[in-house]
Amino acid sequence: MTEPWGDTEKIRRVLADCDTWAVVGLADHPHRAAYGVARFLQQHGKRVVPVHPDAETVLGEQGYPSLADIPFPVDCVDVFRRSEAAGEFADEAVKIGAKAVWFQLDVIDTAAYERATAAGLDMVMDRCPAIEWAANGPRAGR
Repeated sequence: MTEPWGDTEKIRRVLADCDTWAVVGLADHPHRAAYGVARFLQQHGKRVVPVHPDAETVLGEQGYPSLADIPFPVDCVDVFRRSEAAGEFADEAVKIGAKAVWFQLDVIDTAAYERATAAGLDMVMDRCPAIEWAANGPRAGR
């Protein structure tokens, strides 16, 4: 049985319905996973917003030092941080009114999952949107 944070319908919904993705940990380092995933999301029509203390412009998008600093709505908060540091970003996603939180591969925080889903957000953990897109993306299986 799949863990609740890997539910196929939830993954499909997040990939289809979330247009603006705040990518926590995204910096201008093309060799890093966050950069590759952000570029993939852009290539598939998503707006990517870098969230990094350095607030760099990455992939043509202005960066912000925190989720709270983003001056427009964010649909999904995609977290590239270790499990022990990721939960605070799920809590911030709730505070800024995001629809969803996505923790990348090997990032699992069940307490953060409980808090975010109790607040009404969809949450996916231990998955990569670039990997999931082929099987569960907006046009998969059609």
